Amino acid sequence: MAEPISLMDIDDDKIDTKPNKGKNIIFSSSTADPKAVPWVEKFRPQSLSDVAAHRDIVETIDRLASGNRLPHLLLYGPPGTGKTSTILALARKLYGSQMHNMVLELNASDDRGIDVVRQQIQDFASTQSISFGAKSAVKLVLLDEADAMTKDAQFALRRVIEKYTRNTRFALICNNVNKVIPALQSRCTRFRFAPLDAVHVSERLKHVIEAERLDVPEGGLKALVRLSNGDMRKALNILQSTHMASQQITEEAVYLCTGNPLPKDIEQISYWLLNEPFAISCKRISEIKTRKGLALVDIVREVTMFVFKIKMPPNVRVQLINEMANIEYRLTFGCNDKLQLGSLIAAFTRARSALVAAAK
Repeated sequence: MAEPISLMDIDDDKIDTKPNKGKNIIFSSSTADPKAVPWVEKFRPQSLSDVAAHRDIVETIDRLASGNRLPHLLLYGPPGTGKTSTILALARKLYGSQMHNMVLELNASDDRGIDVVRQQIQDFASTQSISFGAKSAVKLVLLDEADAMTKDAQFALRRVIEKYTRNTRFALICNNVNKVIPALQSRCTRFRFAPLDAVHVSERLKHVIEAERLDVPEGGLKALVRLSNGDMRKALNILQSTHMASQQITEEAVYLCTGNPLPKDIEQISYWLLNEPFAISCKRISEIKTRKGLALVDIVREVTMFVFKIKMPPNVRVQLINEMANIEYRLTFGCNDKLQLGSLIAAFTRARSALVAAAK
């Protein structure tokens, strides 16, 4: 019988080096496929001059930074309007290669309770900054999604901002400014980033289309701009996902990829709602919903926009929009689709009756 071997008897060079099935394997970032990078990050503006819109805000911040008079900043507005990109571009301009030493960036994914404010942020702000060739010796604390911070953390941050103003600047970014306490708002210079104009979204998309050599007809570009609703991030994500699905990014391909109803389908549904009897409207809209995989909430939103375009008496329009708003509200709470479809057709039936009565 073989004698048991203790672990101490095994020599180092005899240890069995079996593969560990992928555990603790670190891949070098240099081997990453550039095609795998999302276009949102790939085409993120690297300098202040690259920011697509809000030139007045960007130029104001640039002048303040160039004159070494940068205040605490509060940038707010809807998602995808360039708030984070503007601050990161500013940080790159101020610090260059020393950006990682001079900037503390905290996002909504990080823990940002009162302990983080009292320890991590205070430690960073209180230490003396030594600029290794950087243009500015003032450090920058970047708090993305500041409206997600707890009230206690915001109250603690109020004192930290006041105490370390001499050597640290704070940049707060949020979507909903009402969730940031007034005491913090008053300590910052506020800039509102409105949804991007269709012109700016279109220009930026054309730049990406040219860089990626995509086949995008005019109709496809208009569909991208329309569905983005002024959100550049959303526009780029739709463009990339549609490109993965089809070679030519046509209007129909964009709508099919996002699951939104085509404008011609909305026109057809609106025609049925305004002209057909209840039973026929219900049957045909149910059929098109099933055949094209449309969501009723999307149909209601698009039909609402269509109602604004057609000609009807103001009192009828007001009543119809009000009823459709209630239907959309109920759909967001998961109410039965068939019942809400009936409610939609009933609202249009009443509107038709009112139109006939008004015409007499």
